[in-house]
Amino acid sequence: MSTVSPMSGTAGTPAHPYAVLAAQRLLPVLRNADADEAVRAATHLLAAGCRAVELTTSTPGWPGAVARTAGLVDVHGRRALIGLGTVTTAAQAAAALDAGAAFLVSPYPAPEVREVAGRRGAVFIEGGFTPAEIASAVRAAGAAKVFPAHVGGPRFVRSLRAVLPGAVLVPTGGIRPDEVPDWIAAGATAVGIGDGLPDDPAELAALFADPACGPGRDAPGGRGPAVRPAAQAAIQPADRAVAAPEQRP
Repeated sequence: MSTVSPMSGTAGTPAHPYAVLAAQRLLPVLRNADADEAVRAATHLLAAGCRAVELTTSTPGWPGAVARTAGLVDVHGRRALIGLGTVTTAAQAAAALDAGAAFLVSPYPAPEVREVAGRRGAVFIEGGFTPAEIASAVRAAGAAKVFPAHVGGPRFVRSLRAVLPGAVLVPTGGIRPDEVPDWIAAGATAVGIGDGLPDDPAELAALFADPACGPGRDAPGGRGPAVRPAAQAAIQPADRAVAAPEQRP
């Protein structure tokens, strides 16, 4: 099985979302008033050095926002990975993938979405809160969104990591940017942030240049590989989800 470098992926070469999240550490979750605002916000983030951005179905006109941002590149010339969150139905999942979404995220177990993702070879980070829900998502795709994360706190993630050592865990909900280091130290692969990102371009760029999360997992002194072994097994069949639109079946 081939491995995926977290920093790979030029404008024409897709990189796997799990690897990108492990390198980026902080996943912005955008809930905007309309599609135009979502596109502006995503473009602002890409210009600051962010590469993976999660739009959401709560934004009116979200299919258009996904389609308009899916082909963009970040400030380093790497192809953006535009995901869609709050995906809870098969229809939403299909529409998101048709629009070019690189990954799907749900806030809770969503069997319909899991079925569509599996059939189309798409990356799906399924939400859960109980250990059983999170373990089920990890068994299916190697990853889980822990939501609402603030209820359990970093200690909850640390406990999950102890029994799911190979999982990609993305706690989201009620977390401020300055709290990201605590969650990473507890074992989170990346942290979803919906509020509190700075508006100032320089401050935002500094955040993504160094999210104050310590060394990367593949750096000296880190805590293991950028993409954990169990999640690595999900990368190859899911690569179709981040292929260029002209390469999609």
